[in-house]
Amino acid sequence: MRPIPDGKFKFSCHKGLTCFTKCCRDLNLKLTPYDIIRVKNRLKLSSSEFLHRYTTSHIDEDWGIPVVMLNMNDDRDRNCPFVTPEGCTIYEDRTGACRTYPLGRAASKIKGHGEAKEFYFMVNECHCLGFNEDKEWTIEEWKKDQGIDEYNEMNNYWLDVIANKNPRGLKVLHGKKLQMFYTTCYSLDTFKSFVFESKFLNLFDIEKEIVDKIAADEVELMKFGCKWLKFALFGENILKVRHEVLQTKSQES
Repeated sequence: MRPIPDGKFKFSCHKGLTCFTKCCRDLNLKLTPYDIIRVKNRLKLSSSEFLHRYTTSHIDEDWGIPVVMLNMNDDRDRNCPFVTPEGCTIYEDRTGACRTYPLGRAASKIKGHGEAKEFYFMVNECHCLGFNEDKEWTIEEWKKDQGIDEYNEMNNYWLDVIANKNPRGLKVLHGKKLQMFYTTCYSLDTFKSFVFESKFLNLFDIEKEIVDKIAADEVELMKFGCKWLKFALFGENILKVRHEVLQTKSQES
């Protein structure tokens, strides 16, 4: 990793390079909730099917939250399951990390302070010949060309869930809370069933417009899921319990 002087760099990736697709091997590629939506829809799979076929998960040692990793093929080079000698078969819906390369993005967000603060650095891999090409980019030109801003915007909703939280605090999540985090972030079809097939909507006062949106649009469901996690796991007062539910609880106590 190295800085990008003046925000400009030279890079081009194309089939004529002998290193073409080598960067798609032996990856430790974490998937964000928005990555999963884009890829699983491209493959015409449910979230659960995609997670079962193509991913593994583990608890991040530093933060104590579930992360989902894309499985590589079980071959000599551990190729990405979506790469061929001709290139990426899901290119238009490739992950945020893939489309950002050869840049890396570091982002942080302070709760209640708007957009995430970010900076970019160069991921300088010795096997990549794309750095020898003459095509010059600014960071903003690269982001626009690769469609990165949309991914960053969507990933910031997820970033906001854990923003301004001490890793030690996150590590206290266990059992059902860890499962809630995993389901809400990654298995949207399961989360949707939870919202619409349980007593959830009877307990919370959710505007009809929002209910209609999350029923019809997975991205809106993902955004709502991030709000739910901040409420359910981290105690942020951003969802409203129905008055009659509170009244019943008050009478019972």
